[in-house]
Amino acid sequence: MKTKKSQQLQAQIVDSTNEFLTTNQGVKVNDNHNSLKSHERGATLLEDFIVREKLAHFDRERIPERVVHARGTGVHGVLKLKKSLEQYTTADFLNNTETETPLFIRFSTVAGFRGSTDLARDVRGFAIKFYTEAGNFDLVGNNIPVFFIQDATKFPDLVHAVKPEQDNEMPQAGSAHDTFWDFISLMPESAHMIMWVMSDRAIPRSYRMMEGFGVHTYKLINAAGKVHFVKFHFKPKLGVHSVAWDEAQRISGKDSDFHRRDLLEAILEGNFPEWDFGVQIIPEEDEHKFDFDLLDPTKLVPEELVPVEIIGTMTLNKVPDNFFAEVEQVAFSPANIVSGIDFSDDPLLQGRLFSYTDTQFHRLGTSNFNDLPINRPLNEVHNNNRDGFYRQQISKGKINYSPNSLGGGCPFQAKASEGGFTSHSSEYTGMKVRTKSDKFFNHFSQAILFYNSQAEYEKQHIKDAIAFELSKLESSEICQRMVNNLTNIDLEMAQYIAEKVGAIIPQKVYRYENHAVPANANPADYQSITIKSSLEKSEALSMANTVKGSIATRQIGVLFADGFDEKSLENIVRAIKTGGGKPILIANKLTAIKGDKGTNISPDKTFFNCASVLFDAICTIGGQKCVENLANTPEAIQFLDEAFKHCKAIGFDANSDLLVAETHLSKKLKLNHIGVSIGGNTIEFLKYVGEHRFWERELSRKIPS
Repeated sequence: MKTKKSQQLQAQIVDSTNEFLTTNQGVKVNDNHNSLKSHERGATLLEDFIVREKLAHFDRERIPERVVHARGTGVHGVLKLKKSLEQYTTADFLNNTETETPLFIRFSTVAGFRGSTDLARDVRGFAIKFYTEAGNFDLVGNNIPVFFIQDATKFPDLVHAVKPEQDNEMPQAGSAHDTFWDFISLMPESAHMIMWVMSDRAIPRSYRMMEGFGVHTYKLINAAGKVHFVKFHFKPKLGVHSVAWDEAQRISGKDSDFHRRDLLEAILEGNFPEWDFGVQIIPEEDEHKFDFDLLDPTKLVPEELVPVEIIGTMTLNKVPDNFFAEVEQVAFSPANIVSGIDFSDDPLLQGRLFSYTDTQFHRLGTSNFNDLPINRPLNEVHNNNRDGFYRQQISKGKINYSPNSLGGGCPFQAKASEGGFTSHSSEYTGMKVRTKSDKFFNHFSQAILFYNSQAEYEKQHIKDAIAFELSKLESSEICQRMVNNLTNIDLEMAQYIAEKVGAIIPQKVYRYENHAVPANANPADYQSITIKSSLEKSEALSMANTVKGSIATRQIGVLFADGFDEKSLENIVRAIKTGGGKPILIANKLTAIKGDKGTNISPDKTFFNCASVLFDAICTIGGQKCVENLANTPEAIQFLDEAFKHCKAIGFDANSDLLVAETHLSKKLKLNHIGVSIGGNTIEFLKYVGEHRFWERELSRKIPS
């Protein structure tokens, strides 16, 4: 039976069966395999325009990769509102509940090059281009709601620090090196972001299972000109889930395209990823009521203070037809907004308004990048921006200036009542200065809030992640400085990390001191004030509180061998599919496996071309001969032990005692049975799968795998 994925692939092949090969000028090509030569063994002739065109184009296929967010993938989708924001904004796509707004979204890692792995510990880009009837709106966000720095002028320094070091071009797609932590240890404003990046948020299970945030505070403007501040949120329907750090490293070796493949396969199979689209709306008059500054991108607005109001659903439903033309050429910029939305004075956002557009001029080689199909707005473009490299729109007439009379004054300027964009009027007083407001120096309160909000296993993961990163440093001075800084967040955490990395164990909180300020720097930029957060904890900040219970789209490895119990296999496969999961049959060979009733079943994968880290859960099939075969297959034992180590649900069929006994995990079951179903209880096993992980198991998980 053909899957939706194979049907779509077949359709693409069928569509091209009647096409002849041509040159770029449309001339049909008779022979594309042999160059034109002077004779059979002669030199290639310069007149061979077919070869010259083919090689010349090949030599120019690559464009500069993005400086950051180089590695990623993108898909098409739609936004459907269930509630209008008309009282807050004139932006039609945030008001119209009758139609869908098409969009293109690009997910990405930040630090790595295009050829790096999907599973690096990193921030994930979450950039969306909304094709609204009033023009394109770009929300250039991340899967983390805050950022490392407060001002865009520091962005080049941040990127230079986190990228591979200048003298050796290492490490790739990682922050575990001296230059990054040197920069971070001198920038106390990064404290909050470091807690997020060292948490499990930085190693998501899937693009489909991570949150999206607009990061910055924007303004919504209604028809009366009233202003409300807004934060944009996207909450995945499948919940927010991660992988284990050890697992992430193994996945990178097994399938560096793990996240890309997961997203595309889900859409091709009709399992369209969905997010709840929500907003936090704050009246303009409440701007200063918080213990943090709304304009500070290193701070979030806790949902306990301003709840996220869900107003619609984002659904991703179509993969690109061509990766380069769409994913590589899509050009995002936070400067792309529509009437009814405006910028706040967030100093990081203000700098990005220039930087993102400027980088497209360089990367795509022309100011006409908006002519590319993936970047074109739905509505027609009318302006006097003409000519330049790669102009695609053919503008008619002689008028390319304004005002004019020869063209009847066209194109006309639109009044605000006609949808013309009008910047919100703000009153400014004071002197021009290079500084920031007092609340911007409140560096640690939300870092403390984030850490205190984590479950115990999440805190342990943060501590272990920081210890791993700092252990890679060659400079003991940077390591000690960072450990001392961490005392401002949690003294016990800093002590644990210090012991792990061989630093001096701090016995007190080291308030950020000016001795860490680089020479000739402004000490005021490095000062810190302590403002206690109005909250002790925030439930929304812990992934432990995410949506659970569903097995929808979960990849479940089903281990079986010759002599398998056919009825048992049929039942578990049916149950997984009924719950929306995806059973993957795994055996020691790709040839047909014979069941206890003589039926032959072909596996989907083998032990030698996949690994347990690529699955959400593992179960085994019974049958005396099958159990014996699996028990004598070292790769099957490794599958089970590794799944246990990574805290996944495991299900053993009835009469599997021999197989259980061969595993190393069997020694742990007496102390910790959680997440392991023995005896063929399918309902219990699938309930465990819905819980995603059993992190409590880590306390006794030290088993070879």
